[in-house]
Formats: sequence, C-alpha cells, structure tokens
Amino acid sequence: MRREGTGPGAPSGPEPRQEPLRTEFEFELPRGYVDESGTVHRRGAMRLATARDELVPLRDVRVRENPAYLSVVLLGRVITRLGSLPSVHDGTVENMFASDLAFLQDFYRQINAEGHTRAAVACPHCEESFEVELAGSRLGES
Repeated sequence: MRREGTGPGAPSGPEPRQEPLRTEFEFELPRGYVDESGTVHRRGAMRLATARDELVPLRDVRVRENPAYLSVVLLGRVITRLGSLPSVHDGTVENMFASDLAFLQDFYRQINAEGHTRAAVACPHCEESFEVELAGSRLGES
C-alpha cells in the first residue's frame, strides 16, 4: 500500500506539518448583549456549523413564517459562549442589538465559508492591500 504523496513525481523532503483543525473561534461584540440584570456581555465563542445546524432551523415554524429569522436560530445553535451567561440560545440572539447581530452574521460567514477570521482589505487612501484579524477585535481597532 502506497501513502499519498509517495512514489514517482512526488515532492521529496519531509511532509509539511498540518495545523490541527480549529473548530471554535473567539469574538468580541461591538456593543454587547445586555442581560436582564443590566450586565453587558461582549466576549464569546462560536463553533463551526455542521450540516445539521443549517438544516434543523428550516423546520422551525418561526423560520417558515419569516425567513429572516433563520440567522437568529442558526446563531443560537453555534454560539457556544457569551460572557458569563450560562447558555446562549435563539432568545439571546433575538435580543441583541442590530449591530451585534450583523457582526455575528459576518463572523459566521467568515469562519464557515473561508475557515478563518482574517479578511483581505485595501486602504482607501493608498490602496495597499493587507489582511485584518476579525476575531477578538473591536470595530475600528487594528
């Protein structure tokens, strides 16, 4: 049995080391979720979504009645931690500020579609291209 990458025409030398698959990503909300007691929760974590995470909300009555509710239910499934809250669910997400919801929707797309939290951007003044890290940073900070 031959290992992948061996035999004629295969590159020689040591095999490149693969980084372990990262399945959870930390974030910091721009405004923060305010709970019933007035405590603001900003730092949290989101895990990669599974196929089930994206399919189950489609059976939810609220999503069928209002497709815009899909992201609320989906985010409620994949946010694993937010501040000192004991749990995060769709009710938590539906009570977030709109700017935090937009941030989380973009963050979800970044980690699930591209597999990382870096975004390619260009300076509006000099047009130089560079990458910025989205995870754990606040809007307007570098």
